[in-house]
Amino acid sequence: MAAQGKSSEIRFIDRLKGDKVVWIIVLFLCMFSLVSIFSSTSQLATGTMSRIDIARGQLATILLGLAVIVGVYNINSIKVFKLFSSLGFPVSIFLLLLLDLHINTGFLQARAVNGAWRILVVAGKQIHVYEIVKVAMVMYLAWAIDRFKKGGFRFGHFSPRWQKIFYIYLPTLLVSAATLPGSNSSAIFIAGILFLTILIGGMPFKDVLIIGACAVGLFLGCIGIYKATHWEKLERIGTFLSRMDKSVDYEQVAAEAKPGSVEFYEALDKIRQPYGAKIAIKQGGLIGKGPGRSTQKYVVPVMYEDYIFSFLIEEYGLIIGGIFVIFLYISLLARGSIIARNCEGHFAKVSVAGLCVLITGQAMMHILVNCDVGLLTGQTLPLISYGRTSFWCFSLAFGIILSISRMAARRIEKQTREADPLIELGAQSTGDELRDSLGDLDDYETMDREIE
Repeated sequence: MAAQGKSSEIRFIDRLKGDKVVWIIVLFLCMFSLVSIFSSTSQLATGTMSRIDIARGQLATILLGLAVIVGVYNINSIKVFKLFSSLGFPVSIFLLLLLDLHINTGFLQARAVNGAWRILVVAGKQIHVYEIVKVAMVMYLAWAIDRFKKGGFRFGHFSPRWQKIFYIYLPTLLVSAATLPGSNSSAIFIAGILFLTILIGGMPFKDVLIIGACAVGLFLGCIGIYKATHWEKLERIGTFLSRMDKSVDYEQVAAEAKPGSVEFYEALDKIRQPYGAKIAIKQGGLIGKGPGRSTQKYVVPVMYEDYIFSFLIEEYGLIIGGIFVIFLYISLLARGSIIARNCEGHFAKVSVAGLCVLITGQAMMHILVNCDVGLLTGQTLPLISYGRTSFWCFSLAFGIILSISRMAARRIEKQTREADPLIELGAQSTGDELRDSLGDLDDYETMDREIE
């Protein structure tokens, strides 16, 4: 009976398709998310919710995220991904316009968080628009580049140059520009990820340089307009410029100001988060203080979002909370490159590579901010930080990666069977053993038709 149970476990693992390394990465990130959210939150962090309330909510978020991953992973047709990817740009620009117009209809409201217009409230539920836009636009560009390579655009009478501009470059610029009024840092990050996706898709480097120059010119133009008019729609430009201004030493101001004065609290607010994060990293050392023993969670507001990486180091140390977490994201990028190389279709290659660059790139951006390298961007740590929309959008991204990796693995297995001669089985082999050896041929043939 024990041997039979062990055999069943092995058979279950063997039947788990998709890249197993990516599955392991997902499970580790979810584990880190649950334990860190439970430890990092406190009554002091929000003033309205207890630590148990937030941890319970995060557990529900993780379970639903895993359901999203499994559901998307079980999609066996690349045509389904292409269909939804073609809607990525229309959906993104529509949501961004609702934010930029500060829509307020009661049922649907745009809401600012810390001065940045990032959230739509639909029937009382918050949706973080930028997290949706990131994944949607990477998938859209994968679809658009694939269609361009195949010459399959509906308005095919346009010249190839105009097709590239209309379907690939213009949507990238429009989405970047529409993000700018709400958050400069998010606009820069999203634009950077989209440009990298375009390069991954094989678009000419010269074209990307031209489009990048246009994006920089647009940003500089917005800065000029803000300085000349102080237009409220571009108030985030002012926030960006103030963060770039290093002429004021807020640490010195806080030290010299009278405790309790307006100047003291304004200076303290400027340095509270970055200094608290650096203190957390320093105090964590190599092995950390231990679960639940963080002190900086009482100092840094909502540490479980923008500064979760520094918290992980404080409690679990540089080895586990720092290097191991970084290793997980770097491993995802490495596995993504392997999966992309084994994909036959251009859409699948660009989708996997673009999503892996997005996830790893956002993780590295979050880590740099926690180390006080670069400007505060408000980027979460994928699949670890608290936040429903972010977690579910990255769950969707992981589900797509795993689904495509499963398709690639099946194609490789089929090609291997066709290339190698069939081994004659002995007379004692049963029909069940034959089916186990060859696999379900009908399933593979159906999969190949769908991929093609």
